[in-house]
Amino acid sequence: MRIPRLFARANRALLFLVISLGGTTSLAQELEVPVQPAPEYPNVLWIFVEDLSPLFGSYGNELNALRTPRIDRLAESGVLFERCYMPAPVCSPCRSAVITGAMQTTTGTHNHRSSRGANVQISLPGKVEPLPMRLKDRGWFTFNKGKTDYNFSSPGNEDMFSEPPKGDSPWRARAEGQPFFGQIQLRGGKWNYAIQAGKRKVDLPTDLAAVSVPPYFPDVPLMRQAFAVHHDTAVITDGEVGGILDRLQEDGILDTTAVFFFSDHGMNNSLRHKQFCYEGGVHVPLIAWIPERWRSFKAGTRRNDLVSGLDITASTMALTGLAIEPWVEGLDLFAKDHKPRDFVISARDRCDYTIDVIRTVRTDNYRYIRNLKTDRSWMQPQYRDTHEDVKLLRQMAADGKLADLPGGFFNDLRPAEELFDMRLDPHQVDNLAGNPAFAEQLIQSSWDLSSWS
Repeated sequence: MRIPRLFARANRALLFLVISLGGTTSLAQELEVPVQPAPEYPNVLWIFVEDLSPLFGSYGNELNALRTPRIDRLAESGVLFERCYMPAPVCSPCRSAVITGAMQTTTGTHNHRSSRGANVQISLPGKVEPLPMRLKDRGWFTFNKGKTDYNFSSPGNEDMFSEPPKGDSPWRARAEGQPFFGQIQLRGGKWNYAIQAGKRKVDLPTDLAAVSVPPYFPDVPLMRQAFAVHHDTAVITDGEVGGILDRLQEDGILDTTAVFFFSDHGMNNSLRHKQFCYEGGVHVPLIAWIPERWRSFKAGTRRNDLVSGLDITASTMALTGLAIEPWVEGLDLFAKDHKPRDFVISARDRCDYTIDVIRTVRTDNYRYIRNLKTDRSWMQPQYRDTHEDVKLLRQMAADGKLADLPGGFFNDLRPAEELFDMRLDPHQVDNLAGNPAFAEQLIQSSWDLSSWS
């Protein structure tokens, strides 16, 4: 058995043409144009998408092979991370973790939509400071266009962000030459509601006959529609990302702005994905584009190492000159001495009124899940119970039509441990936790989780 490592904690450049005029005198000198120094650090923009799995052509998705050109081109000129996993499979704990660089379980922000009432206020512990606040204190312009959804009240948004964003190009409100860090939220997978209501159209929508429904769901028209529409939301997102990049280019700052494109968790309009710790809940797209001056990788790089969403934060800190403080649990992905992770941790706790505690470890070849509420089914009441696909699934389960589906998601009880061989079982339906042939791997995975917590 290998000895596990502990989970690691750990404007625009002014270009001028020098023209010799009868010797060494430059045009800038002749015209008395002041030569501005190149910026020391790039601006950083996070395009933080909601509820979207990696369904882009650049991720090998055949149905969207020619339908996501802007995101695919971003990957071709940047770096694509094939295995990025978020610290939580639901938005507010995930966003609370990513904005600080520390696990939501470390800061007490792990329960979804907590710190919302006047009598329940959560402050970040000790010296933990959100990334935008640290940059704002150093004179950076910071903004957040869209969702905050943090599970802490102190520091508040008014402390972290310079001012409420205006328009589609919030960076325009900064002072001349002032560096910026900002987030732009896109609806991502949540476009499914508008598509299904007929309020948002997609040219050449995904063919239902071409969609593959995962084996842990019944292959019925409503489920095919859910997965087809999720492909369509990736197409809408692609156009929105293209618009943001175009505006950066029009303002002349694309070549001094690092762009991180990622999602907070996986697909929202089906069970077993969002709010759960399988691949469908925590595996997200991550593409980083960094201007050439600050780039330490070859354009078009694809990385297969295990990455945590917290690494986005640590990498941003390094890019902007911030120290990666001891409480930061992310790693700088572009550090010269970067060492790939042995495993990535994700965690799920209370979601709205649904009580649950799930922890998971993703290693190179295995996913281990520990369920701490074995007396509760996976099908506890939840906010999606009014959705048509969930109503159908509940009815089919009540009628006994889902008992034979692999994975057992619709069973009344669940096991304390789950172990899946991701090479042979990418859908995670064959639980190996009780298989004697995998006893050593089960012990190792359990130890990995215990060493982290």
